[in-house]
Amino acid sequence: MPMMNDMDCCDRQPDCPIVEPVINKCVEREFCHEVKHVCPIHTHVVNRHIYNHTYTPQYTCSEEDQVVNNDPGCCANFANNNF
Repeated sequence: MPMMNDMDCCDRQPDCPIVEPVINKCVEREFCHEVKHVCPIHTHVVNRHIYNHTYTPQYTCSEEDQVVNNDPGCCANFANNNF
């Protein structure tokens, strides 16, 4: 048998390996990154002053004297009147 190179060997010899088609493998990898954010928070304080008004009565008193004279007059008035 004549000498053959490796290529010829695979095509003709039964103990030569058969090269199969390429199998493509896909490997998915995840990379986690920390992204820092600044969230400004402003607090506005409203101070509400509430005044509740209360009223307390303060009583005063005044007094007045009135004089009523029921004077029918004297007996002389009866004489002058013509009843």
